[in-house]
Amino acid sequence: MFRSGFVEGRHRGSLVVLAADGSVDWALGDVTAPVFPRSTNKPMQAAAILRAGLDLSGERLALAAASHSGETFHLDLVRTMLAEYDLTAEHLQTPPDLPLDPEEAEHYLAAGNVRDRLTMNCSGKHTAMLAACALNGWPLETYLEQGHPLQQLILDVVRTAGGEDVAHIGTDGCGAPLMSLSLTGLARAFRYFVCAEPGTPERRVADAMRAHPEYVAGTRRPDTWLMQALPGTLSKMGAEAVQALALPDGRALAFKIDDGATRTLGPVLARVLRHMGIDDPVLSRIEDVPLHGGGVRVGEIRAAF
Repeated sequence: MFRSGFVEGRHRGSLVVLAADGSVDWALGDVTAPVFPRSTNKPMQAAAILRAGLDLSGERLALAAASHSGETFHLDLVRTMLAEYDLTAEHLQTPPDLPLDPEEAEHYLAAGNVRDRLTMNCSGKHTAMLAACALNGWPLETYLEQGHPLQQLILDVVRTAGGEDVAHIGTDGCGAPLMSLSLTGLARAFRYFVCAEPGTPERRVADAMRAHPEYVAGTRRPDTWLMQALPGTLSKMGAEAVQALALPDGRALAFKIDDGATRTLGPVLARVLRHMGIDDPVLSRIEDVPLHGGGVRVGEIRAAF
């Protein structure tokens, strides 16, 4: 972190890059210890929802794997999906929140709105979870409990995709069970989705996310920009500075910044993709994280590895 030519602070973390065959190409830090993937586990949750029999596709499936920005088109589709499955926002057990995107949050508050379960960035995922439960006759009131049939199915998908056991189960910010993986396991999981056979739940999730990246994140979000600019790329960020990505050739990466500073994600992701031989203008876009003083730019976040 550089301010006025001075190193004001440092963020440290761990990173793993997989070769196209799935082997570890290179790594920095500890990539075998368990971490909480946070929202990078959403593709796995969405695949489990498909395995539960819910037939989602297109924008709906992308939204089921999303940390959406709370833009109008996100919220409209959540409302539509709730109605399609005879659900209401009252069924959602997401904590009331503002839209994730700061600009959307400003507009939302200016319109006189307050924190709501539907505007929370995980409302698409929770809607899909509830719809899968309704389809199977599973309890709606307990859909977030670890022992619930849907959560057990998600646990199986996480284990299979990550190629390792789940060492810890916690609670994510949205209230859903959160299964740990190592960074190597997380990168392996994203590769698993990209390399899955067409028509499988994992490939269907990857294809929907890549076809509709604006529903996975939002119009002002790096995951969207990357998937739009680099066809076939699957990219997803998570809270506490977790990022996972898989390229269409089977190469994959995952990293976590120890102090949870999400402002580091773009610069680190751009640097590692350049190390992997990717050269595209989108990298300059996602790595630009300015620091301001007195209303003008006086520095930036830079990746140093």
